[in-house]
Amino acid sequence: MFELSKAIKALLRAKKIAIFCHVNPDGDCIGSLLALGLALRRMGKQVFMISPDGLPHKYRALPAATLVKRKLAVKTDLAVTVDCNNKIMLGRAFADVRKADLILEIDHHEFRKPFGNIALVDTKAGAVGEIIFLLLKELKLPISKDIAYNILVSIIVETGSFRFPAYRPLTFRICAELTEKGIDFARLSELIYWSKTREEVLLSGLCLSRCRFRKGGRIIWSIAKRRDFRRLKGKDEHIDAVADEMRAVQKVLIAILFRETADGMLRVSLRSKGGVNVARLAGAFGGGGHFDVAGCIVANTPEVKRAILRQAEALL
Repeated sequence: MFELSKAIKALLRAKKIAIFCHVNPDGDCIGSLLALGLALRRMGKQVFMISPDGLPHKYRALPAATLVKRKLAVKTDLAVTVDCNNKIMLGRAFADVRKADLILEIDHHEFRKPFGNIALVDTKAGAVGEIIFLLLKELKLPISKDIAYNILVSIIVETGSFRFPAYRPLTFRICAELTEKGIDFARLSELIYWSKTREEVLLSGLCLSRCRFRKGGRIIWSIAKRRDFRRLKGKDEHIDAVADEMRAVQKVLIAILFRETADGMLRVSLRSKGGVNVARLAGAFGGGGHFDVAGCIVANTPEVKRAILRQAEALL
């Protein structure tokens, strides 16, 4: 649902607004959070930007990133969630979201479990940043260089620099207008794609070295264990790109990356190509996402892992 008029009315009426990221936030989520937060602050709103897991290192230099907090200490008139297809994605932050008088969801996932009062959802948008851009235009808010930079981060990350099929002609028109604000696009690309920590390289390499294949090489899977993170002093964010690298292997149609979480669960990242709907696979285990990018969190048992691999085979 694209309830634009309701969303605008809620934003104009609210005095205290909290914007929330999902757990383990990516560039789409963070860029959208920061762009919307900056714009609403310039409207004179009291704005709280919340990311329960903080920000990955590479995004901490983005405009307004220093304003992001892990927890919300006050009750707000309006809670806005960005890039969240269900309440589970918010983790412990959902307890604060539900305390607000109204909840506005801004999202572009095709497979969702709604939880708010107002939905600003466009499943054809290449990134949530696109929706933020259009929303700011409707609100007649000027898009500053800082806001433009954050929206560009959202779009570049979510489309994989336009390598993924999520974009549309409007995506390029938006990017053209944003770059006219004087954005150093080369610096932005360097930040996202050409700057990696030692931990990121070593953890990624370890995951890739463990890759196993099924169904004649059409399914690839690997796992990151808690002891790997402890030994290499790494974080979950350091292997976010691994599933995409696995998908790039020739003949592969489904890529599955299992990650053991600190609370004893198993986070599953799913990627696909060739028209395989991995959101269906994620949905069978309580998750969701896009047609070709999805995920879920499941019990960390051999039986569950085997069940996911069997379901992946059934998709083929």
